[in-house]
Amino acid sequence: MAISVSHLSKYYQVYQKETGFLGSIKSLIVRKYKEVLAVDDVSFEIDTGELVGFIGPNGAGKTTTLKCLSGLLYPTRGKISVLGFTPYERKKEFLKQISFVMGQKNQLWWDLPALDTLYLNKEIYDIPDNKFHNIVEELSKLLEVKDLLKIQVKKLSLGQRMKCELIAALVHSPKVLFLDEPTIGLDVIMQKKLREFIREYNKSYQATIILTSHYMGDVEELCERVIVVNQGKIIFDGKLSALIKRYAPYKIITVTLEENIDPKRLDRSLEINSFIYPRLVLKVKNENVNDAASKILKNFKTRDLTIEDVNIEDVIRRVYE
Repeated sequence: MAISVSHLSKYYQVYQKETGFLGSIKSLIVRKYKEVLAVDDVSFEIDTGELVGFIGPNGAGKTTTLKCLSGLLYPTRGKISVLGFTPYERKKEFLKQISFVMGQKNQLWWDLPALDTLYLNKEIYDIPDNKFHNIVEELSKLLEVKDLLKIQVKKLSLGQRMKCELIAALVHSPKVLFLDEPTIGLDVIMQKKLREFIREYNKSYQATIILTSHYMGDVEELCERVIVVNQGKIIFDGKLSALIKRYAPYKIITVTLEENIDPKRLDRSLEINSFIYPRLVLKVKNENVNDAASKILKNFKTRDLTIEDVNIEDVIRRVYE
């Protein structure tokens, strides 16, 4: 078991100040605080080598949970074990085996080449010379940035910088990797390349990875298991396929018609999602899909008919709602 979380809770005291000069004077005498619940009684376990999606709307408690798991925050209540260590104790043996990548933060020195930061990390993590050069060579090839490591970070594009950030985070071969929005702001091509790299790293190093992302494509392509949080609580923990089956037990049938039809002629069991001739889109329960497709092909002249799963974005939206 790589990660074990039992009844984790994290509360914040947030200072509330009234507006204006008078409010500033009052705050010198009496300060008002509001208690904000970021994580509320969260429990889960993750096995070694698992790649788990940790998703939820803004303010759900995802990043706070990851910060508690990495030891950046001290939990209000509960027990956490990562690789057998208590994260907030911040022991060197623990820190050398984890890494935390945040898409909105950077660890690379802005005015220096990325390679300089890698050498700094080499000394921080006591990485032997041969191992360091082999890892940098392997990772830079996988991410296709070998020719960029000697260029100033500030002159790199966002996608190039994120790739170098990943190398800096992985140069010590961490056993546990926390990825918080790693593809934020990247174009679709760069997102795909980073996903492929994350998948390859997970397989090659048997690393345990927790991934948070608002791009459901990241989760759909990488994660078999997802943990969904909302308002600090876990509302689902299981396979992504089970989540889709629970919240979207239907498929989408798209029909391209040869002739215009009266929608009233359709079977009552078929729910029309949209109809602008010649394109008819139907929402059909999973158990009725074959029968529905057969009836459509039998009763109407069609140019094309496709059957697809529901868009993952729509499923997650329903879960949040």
